[in-house]
Amino acid sequence: MAQIKRMECQLEIKSSADKFFDAYKTKAQLMPKMANQVVRDVKLVEGNGWDSEGSVNDKDRTLVYKLVEGEIMKAFKSWNSILNVMPMGEGSLVKWTMEFEKQNDDVPDPVKYGEFLTTWAKNVDTYLLNV
Repeated sequence: MAQIKRMECQLEIKSSADKFFDAYKTKAQLMPKMANQVVRDVKLVEGNGWDSEGSVNDKDRTLVYKLVEGEIMKAFKSWNSILNVMPMGEGSLVKWTMEFEKQNDDVPDPVKYGEFLTTWAKNVDTYLLNV
């Protein structure tokens, strides 16, 4: 029987929680500019906009990205990346949670994708601190 698994990664950033969360919530189309080392293109494949109902919780600064196509979906039946940003001191704590179901037991855990999410967040933080 298929099983949904979870992996988490987190990092401290210097940007405010509100500014960082807003970048992911309302400026997704700018991600190739903010994080050009890891993001080449961003497309809204389905839904009514970047902040579709159920995918955004402003109060908790949480976003859910559901992947529906792409390279990663060759290895996984389902994939959600959940971003949560919490104020911490003068900066913030960024927490990424990956929820996934593997195509089969031979698929390795997506450690590299956690590294990608961490690098992406660091790139966005650096961009926001310099604008």
